[in-house]
Order: sequence, then structure tokens, then C-alpha cells
Amino acid sequence: MSQATPLPDVPASAAGPAARAVGLTKVYGEGETQVVALRSVDVEFAVGRFTAIMGPSGSGKSTLMHCMAGLDSASGGKVFIGESDLTTMKDNDLTRLRRERMGFVFQAFNLVPTLTAEENITLPLDIAGRKVDREWFDLVVGTVGLADRLSHKPSELSGGQQQRVACARAMATRPDIIFADEPTGNLDSRSGAEVLGFLRRSVDEFGQTILMVTHDAHAAAYADRVVFLADGAVVDELLDPNTPAILERMMTFEQAPGAHGSVGAPPSTTSPDSAAEQG
Repeated sequence: MSQATPLPDVPASAAGPAARAVGLTKVYGEGETQVVALRSVDVEFAVGRFTAIMGPSGSGKSTLMHCMAGLDSASGGKVFIGESDLTTMKDNDLTRLRRERMGFVFQAFNLVPTLTAEENITLPLDIAGRKVDREWFDLVVGTVGLADRLSHKPSELSGGQQQRVACARAMATRPDIIFADEPTGNLDSRSGAEVLGFLRRSVDEFGQTILMVTHDAHAAAYADRVVFLADGAVVDELLDPNTPAILERMMTFEQAPGAHGSVGAPPSTTSPDSAAEQG
């Protein structure tokens, strides 16, 4: 049996951005049914920043996140997590990279119903055969406010509590980057604010890097940076976002579809970016 290719042991902060796409293209289908979801996208996501990705329906925002996370393959171009090129990796190495260096939070929670909250949180570590760092575990659990709910199963938790379990699970392995796909989509406003507050704290207090796809301008306002997509291309970005500014920018894109462009990491001179995959 051939050995797995070692993953580069280079902290993302030492190598540059936490993640980046270079000429990333994604095409579905062929001939008359062909759909170009991403058009030669160049974009970078800085270490220790919270980035939201927004755009009209069909703009390619979820496809971009899925390609960045190695959950979907690129048709062209390259995708990097730190210095690791996902587009050249074998399936086993890609699975291991997702398990060891990425965290995932999805709209549907994706908790295992037969496991307790604590068992769901430690599941990625258990599958990887890694010992639980109890000090880190207690810190994360305390931050999401689940210390008194660890013995409960998902059916005994509210939607907001289930999503907080999912967030804690994503943090359990101390990943280089967390990918969140509409993490508040199934939550009421109060529960959504709790989850977004935790994601914000994980960046501010733990230096976590987060990439979140959302259609909600209020949710995006928790981020350091908003990257806007339209028609499969990055067309703009907004630093230090607030809800009115995001809504105004979104209205512009929806009224004028088809503009193409690309954008890199935010310049320093500008003011303030499935449980199975984890296992």
C-alpha cells in the first residue's frame, strides 16, 4: 500500500493567506446544458479574519466555498489552503487535509442523532484517533455556552443549541480555517445572533479564520470583510461592513448583473474577511 503524501507543515500565517483561489473555474455539464458557475476567480482569504461571501441567487457563492473547501473539484485553476494545493491532491490526502485542517458548519447542523452533544463535538477527533485536549474543549464549550448540555442528544436541544454544537465541533480540531455555509439559515433571529456571536468571538479571541456564505446582510455584518459575487465572478468587496452598506451594494449587483472582475486580499492600508468530512 502506498503511503499518503505528507501535508506541508507550514502555518498559514507564515505562508501568506489562509486560503486562496487562482484562476478558479467551475463548469457543470456540457454543450447546450453547460453552466459556468465560476469564471477564473482570483481571491485570497487572510489569516485570522472573518470573511462573508454574498451574491444574488446563482452567483456562484456556494460553489466557490465548496471548491475552496475541497468538497467540489475545480474545472480549472488552483485552490490553496495555506501552501497545500487541493487541485493536485489524491482523494485520501484531500480527505485527511479536510479532517485535520478544516472545520465545517452547515445550515442543516449535521449532528449524529444517537450521540450526545459532547460526543458530536469530539467526533472528528475520535475518528482521526486524536486525543481530546480537555483544556481547549472546555474553553470552546464554555464559549458557546453548552457546559450544561453536553449529555443531551440533538433531539433534546433547540435549533440554536444544535448549531452551537456544530460550531464547537468545527473548532474542536483547532482547524486552519472554518467553512460555514448559511449557518443561521434554519435559526430564528435570537439563535442566529448567538451563533454569529460565537463565530465572531472565535476570530477575535482565538485567531480563527472563517469563510461564511450567507444571503443575510445582517449576518454578513458580523464579518471583517464581505466578498461579492455576480455571474460566477468576484465583482467587489466591502471592508468593515455594516448592514445598510451591504444592502446598498447588493442592490447594485442585482440591478446590474453580468459584471466580471476579481479581487485579492484586503490591502493593509484600507480599514477593516459534513460531520463526515470532519471525520
